[in-house]
Amino acid sequence: MEENTNTKKFWVLRNLVGAVLFFAVLAFVVNLLLGIFTHHGKVLQVPDMVGVSVREADRLADSAGVRIDVVDSIYVRGMAKGAVYKQNPAAGASVKRGRRILLTINATVPKKVTMPNLVGYSMRQAKAELSTRGLNLGKLIYVSDIATNNVLKQQYRGRDIAAGRSVESGSDIDLVVGLNDTDNRTYIPKVTGMKYIRAVDVVHENSLNISRLMFDESVRNYNDSTNAVVYRQSPAPSQAPTPMGSDVTLYLTVNPERIPK
Repeated sequence: MEENTNTKKFWVLRNLVGAVLFFAVLAFVVNLLLGIFTHHGKVLQVPDMVGVSVREADRLADSAGVRIDVVDSIYVRGMAKGAVYKQNPAAGASVKRGRRILLTINATVPKKVTMPNLVGYSMRQAKAELSTRGLNLGKLIYVSDIATNNVLKQQYRGRDIAAGRSVESGSDIDLVVGLNDTDNRTYIPKVTGMKYIRAVDVVHENSLNISRLMFDESVRNYNDSTNAVVYRQSPAPSQAPTPMGSDVTLYLTVNPERIPK
């Protein structure tokens, strides 16, 4: 009787060990197959394709083990036609092999937008409206008027432009704005350490003009320019009263050694 009991216990233990080994082997095989067929647990780094041609982006994607798909286009003045403007996921993101990278490219032909009527707007309202239309604020031209920063005229390439006219997306629109004798001063803001676009916005918001944008040798392409940081400005920041419409020159870089801490 005792021998039968021991035999039964041994049989149960043997089968239990066998079941454990079976499931362990099964789990190993499943994980191995997942690794082979789906690259389970393996990720790749998305390459930086912004600023390059679609052909070059395809080569970079192939080398990295991902795919590209051009899904949209936008016209950006100053950027090479057909170059990659934006990518999703962004460069450096971790993805699985074979992931589609969605690209927006710079159109070869500028898109046309309708010029809004900005007359009567404040300068800041006009600037915001231009931005929503895909247009840029160019130069602020101050003339004597009862209301400071009230838009009196809108101009394109030195000539008045009527509302409703078609204009290329990304164009600079100059604004003729009022200047009251008792409200005609501003100050030079500090924009060192700011990125290009933000620095330009701050200068304009303080009723000043950008005289020149000076990019150093480290800025080699469009992507560099959008990431460039102001390392010097002229005139220097000052709280002293400055005439509205004064010019400011910005010096920009992507060189970490020049970027203010």
